[in-house]
Amino acid sequence: MTHEDHRGLGIDLYNKTWGLLEAGADTDEVVGTAHASAFHWRHAAGATAANRARSHWLCSRVYAVAGRPEPALHHAERCLSAVLSEPEAMEEFDLPSAYEALARAHSVAGEADEAGRFIELGLAEAAKIADAEDREQLESQFAEIRS
Repeated sequence: MTHEDHRGLGIDLYNKTWGLLEAGADTDEVVGTAHASAFHWRHAAGATAANRARSHWLCSRVYAVAGRPEPALHHAERCLSAVLSEPEAMEEFDLPSAYEALARAHSVAGEADEAGRFIELGLAEAAKIADAEDREQLESQFAEIRS
């Protein structure tokens, strides 16, 4: 399998994971596709720290939706670590997205204070995003966690 094949599969599986989440698919299938996407991104041509961060973000999201706080927190923390380790490789939305993953994971863990702290950090970073659509998308995610 070539590095380009890995990249294509990473993208396809990322998108499939979102489709499965939206369809309310079986948890095992959604977790599997998220991890498969992350695996292929690790071996993809031109993969960056941003791709790794977003892979961890997706895994965290899947586990949060599944109500599994420990792996959701693990992947959220790995996401933030990747974002902070190579900020020059990130887009404006990556840092607030990492905070969103942490807020959601702490919320699932029943840790309202920590969830609230990461919501505030994330909203402060989201406010700096120039692209209105990206900013509004993140703000709606934080509002979803609060409700």
